Amino acid sequence: MAVSVNEAVSAGPARDRTPPARRRRGRGRAVVETATLTVLAAVMLFPVLWMIETSIKENRDVYAIPAKFFDFTVTLDHFKDVFVASGGGPTTLSGSFLNSVIVAGVSTVLATVLGVPAAWAYSRFSVKAKKDQLFFILSTRFMPPVVVVIPIFLMYRQVGLFDTKLGLILIYTAFNVPFTIWMMKGFVDEVPAEYEDAAMLDGYTRLQAFWKFTLPLLLPGIAATAVFALIFSWNEFVFAIFLTSSDAVRTAPPAIAGLIGGTTVDWGLVAAASIVFALPVLIFSYLVRKHLVAGVTLGAVRR
Repeated sequence: MAVSVNEAVSAGPARDRTPPARRRRGRGRAVVETATLTVLAAVMLFPVLWMIETSIKENRDVYAIPAKFFDFTVTLDHFKDVFVASGGGPTTLSGSFLNSVIVAGVSTVLATVLGVPAAWAYSRFSVKAKKDQLFFILSTRFMPPVVVVIPIFLMYRQVGLFDTKLGLILIYTAFNVPFTIWMMKGFVDEVPAEYEDAAMLDGYTRLQAFWKFTLPLLLPGIAATAVFALIFSWNEFVFAIFLTSSDAVRTAPPAIAGLIGGTTVDWGLVAAASIVFALPVLIFSYLVRKHLVAGVTLGAVRR
């Protein structure tokens, strides 16, 4: 039945017909959820906040009993000690941070350059025993690094890759390529192959069609995959400590762990070094945050 304009206007906006008891329960549930999430966030972030606070305390405040939460003297000497030695030159920690940047950055680039075309090939072409090959590629990540580090150590010692940046770059790339292939194959599957078919009808080769049309659409997925590969290479500890022996090659994780030992521990220096070590990945993730979110959610909603 048709409704006149006057009747529609006089009716006014639709009223909320939800019973008052249900509305109160909904508000109460929202309050409980918010309070629970706040408590969990505070518990999870407390170690980070404590580390930041320790890094800017003087040593007498770091070891004070009871612990000082607010009434302490702020200093940046610990951050200075991370980069500058007592003699004025660079510290071994600063060299270790540079080693981490080189090793993690190069291995991430290599894994991406090798993994993206391989994922595209597995997605687009009919490969014999494709599922078996993909399972074999994934199976290389089943074993933790500590299981294979001894054979790799013996092999590296024979071929001259022990205690070299190249050795770390190669092993990190080898561990990141399977992850990159599996991650990127899912992203490539979401890009219709018809784009490449239409480009080839216009005279492009298959590689040109991939480069000009498919690859730009994969940038969010590449960014997301690169972030996770970088995090693995940046945080890796087992290979870094077993396959290196000199400070000139050692990366930051074993160098920071080496600060803990002996009769006394400079916890302010440890906290400052940990913060400096965490910053590059946080900054990189922030810079690619838009691509990261788009890459993680790619394919979540199908039309």
